[in-house]
Amino acid sequence: MRILVTGATGTLGGAMLPALVRAGHRVRALSRKERESSGRVDWFWGDLVSGKGVADAVHGVDAIAHLATSGPKGRGAVDVPGTRRLLLAAREAGVQHLLYTSVVGVDRAAIGFLGRKLEAERLIGESGIGWTVLRATRYQQSLDQRLRAYSSFPVMLVDRSLPWQPVHTGEVAALAVALLAGGPEGREFEFGGPQVMDTEELVRTWLQARNVHRPCLPVHYPGRLYAAQRDGELVTDGDSRGVITWHDFLHPAPPALSDDFATEHTASPTSPANQPENDPDLHVYGGDEGYERPTRS
Repeated sequence: MRILVTGATGTLGGAMLPALVRAGHRVRALSRKERESSGRVDWFWGDLVSGKGVADAVHGVDAIAHLATSGPKGRGAVDVPGTRRLLLAAREAGVQHLLYTSVVGVDRAAIGFLGRKLEAERLIGESGIGWTVLRATRYQQSLDQRLRAYSSFPVMLVDRSLPWQPVHTGEVAALAVALLAGGPEGREFEFGGPQVMDTEELVRTWLQARNVHRPCLPVHYPGRLYAAQRDGELVTDGDSRGVITWHDFLHPAPPALSDDFATEHTASPTSPANQPENDPDLHVYGGDEGYERPTRS
């Protein structure tokens, strides 16, 4: 199949593109930055916020993996208006299947960005296009990135009452690829990590793995979203679970050397792949749900 991926430069997109290629699909990746196509990935310039380039990107594809999101820190321009523009273009192009990646708990705690994700789900369900929704728990990779950022502070603020169920993006991507191959399901799937833990265990495991020494100060995070998380609304025992634990993610086995080892490890240090902080797509489309500093809502 020829599959368009939105949010291809985000945390999940980084796992989704190679998973689709390995499955034998021809991949189009939407980006707000001009990128050179290579192998079985064709990069298309397009902007879901303005709608520019979207019609060209969806023309001729069999399915769309819609990963793009404004995330918790965005204002929803991608999640709702951007999804609406994508659906209009997809319907005009005769696309048969759209898979949307959402968040576990949107139907139970439609607060803030979760409410925007739920509204996007509604638009997709009413679009007339064949659809599947994959709701996942927090990504291990994005939690790792958040904790790296917060470790610059002298103290880690820990709310022991919050449950987390981190899931590996590689496993989410594998399930997404399988759902795309299976065709439209017209329903929502929930997928979470193999274990539920509190913030203290999550942070302590990370500190030990990264050899970072920070005291942990017990706090109570305020706000409605944290209250919903505290009540267990953002974890799942539903359709299926991954097998890679938080500890396994933080202590990966040494990678086997591939024939392409030299190519994979000699990218220019000035290439966009090695400067994610300078990539405009990550700021607009790469907003994955992760560990947040406590804020009032």
